[in-house]
Amino acid sequence: MYAHRVAKPLAGLLFLLAVTAAHAASFGMPDLMQMLSQQPSGKATFVEKKTLAVLKEPLESSGELSFTAPDRLEKRTLKPKPEAIVLVGDRLTLERSDGRKMTVSLSDRPEAAAFVESIRATLSGDRGALERYYAIALDGTAGNWQLTLTPLQARMQKIISQIRISGARAQVKTISFLQADGDRSDMTITSTAAR
Repeated sequence: MYAHRVAKPLAGLLFLLAVTAAHAASFGMPDLMQMLSQQPSGKATFVEKKTLAVLKEPLESSGELSFTAPDRLEKRTLKPKPEAIVLVGDRLTLERSDGRKMTVSLSDRPEAAAFVESIRATLSGDRGALERYYAIALDGTAGNWQLTLTPLQARMQKIISQIRISGARAQVKTISFLQADGDRSDMTITSTAAR
């Protein structure tokens, strides 16, 4: 009689664990891309730490990010000195604190295009754009996922060995760039407006 009273709640618990595990296992790239594609725009703050072999301490910068689907991405660094990177379509513009401005076309720079698409295609939920440049691996659940991007192009592999993007649902929380030379950049992102 005692065994029956213990077995029934235990069976219920095992069933609940199995259902939870099955739901977690069913989360995949189509689910993540669908969630991300439903967010037309967003604003956030960032803190970026660059770890370089030639320096004892990481370089830290901070500022603001904004994204407007499908193709506008802006990174405004406020500290340690003002700088802006604005991407609209194929045009990438760098604005320095001394007033200098430089604009390039991504079609002229395939490595830069691959680098930019890692972020822009993720934010817009564009799996096809990601797969043009990267082998993709997704781990986790909808509430805690990590996307690992490994460059396909030999020229890009000489610069970046891997990009790791993590988040929760449609919110990107961190972006890490692991460079081929061992240096790395880790960006922590905090949303400031509903996307």
